[in-house]
Amino acid sequence: QVHLVESGGGLVQPGGSLRVSCAGSGFSSNKHLMCWYRQAPGKVREYVACITSGAVTNYADAVKGRFTIARDEVENTLYLQMNSLGPEDTAVYYCYVLVGRAYFGQGTQVTVSS
Repeated sequence: QVHLVESGGGLVQPGGSLRVSCAGSGFSSNKHLMCWYRQAPGKVREYVACITSGAVTNYADAVKGRFTIARDEVENTLYLQMNSLGPEDTAVYYCYVLVGRAYFGQGTQVTVSS
């Protein structure tokens, strides 16, 4: 059974950095497409970044150059390193994996505020 658990969210000042994690079980992270999505208050969920089974990465324009997606195959964990954070990055961040169908985790809150 596929299970995703995000962690690492919190409050950070503008310009700061944060790394969120997603621990996966029930599948092998290096064999499936994994992504991060986010949803800000009052807005629809939006795409942030993906990493393929072949470790090819892709980013939304809004985060390109600031965020880095990575995967630890041994720990079966997905990461999102976020730098130069701004208030517009405030959202609940969700982990996603495609294993036959789409699965999302429960999300972790990231708040960027002074």
